[in-house]
Amino acid sequence: MIYILLPVYNEAENIPSLFAELEDCFGKTDVYYVFSDDGSADGSPDVINKVFAGRSFTVLGDGTNHGPGYAFNTGFEWILGHSIDPQNDKIITMEADCTSDLSIADTMIKISDIGFQLVLASVYVQGGGFEKTSWMRKFLSFFANMLLRQKFDIRVLTLSSFYRLYSVQLIKKVKDKYGTIIKEPGFISMIEFLLKAIKVEASIIEVPVKLLSDKRKGVSKMKKLKTLSSYLYFLVKTDL
Repeated sequence: MIYILLPVYNEAENIPSLFAELEDCFGKTDVYYVFSDDGSADGSPDVINKVFAGRSFTVLGDGTNHGPGYAFNTGFEWILGHSIDPQNDKIITMEADCTSDLSIADTMIKISDIGFQLVLASVYVQGGGFEKTSWMRKFLSFFANMLLRQKFDIRVLTLSSFYRLYSVQLIKKVKDKYGTIIKEPGFISMIEFLLKAIKVEASIIEVPVKLLSDKRKGVSKMKKLKTLSSYLYFLVKTDL
């Protein structure tokens, strides 16, 4: 089984396009959609229930905005509790705003099939890149990633992207070692999990991807300066 885990925060206008892209990519694949709603105020859960009717899916969330890390942790915990074959099941996480390039999803699955527990879609490796992304976001992403790689001696280039493929086995391994899969509620949660994956000696690889920002309806939910400050705070306080 492949679980598609999507954190959702006010993405009602993107859900129909997301459904069409997911159908094109996974229509004939055995997939289960897990939407982890982070307190959307625009009726996103209702739109999901309508658009994805007839598909295998669930919508999680308590109606409160906690942050993407909380949404991911909620989704991972749900999948761990429902996975029938954790040795072979996989999880693909991605943005719900249509900015993840699904054309590489099949490649990510095939790479996972040969033994990699964590496949990172990377804008920084050869062949990857940004499309119509502000220079400020590029700069903040590059600067934060550089500091974190130096601090923790991380050998991969992309640290914070939502677009990843995980083995359920890796999620369970992190849960068993740390008790909590993801503790950080914000965007820094992606760094937290990556560090935990490195600590449990996960096999990790990156594949190139283009960030398709121009496909998003509405604005990015990331607060750039707030996110950068959380990265810097994480650098100082984390004990990972």
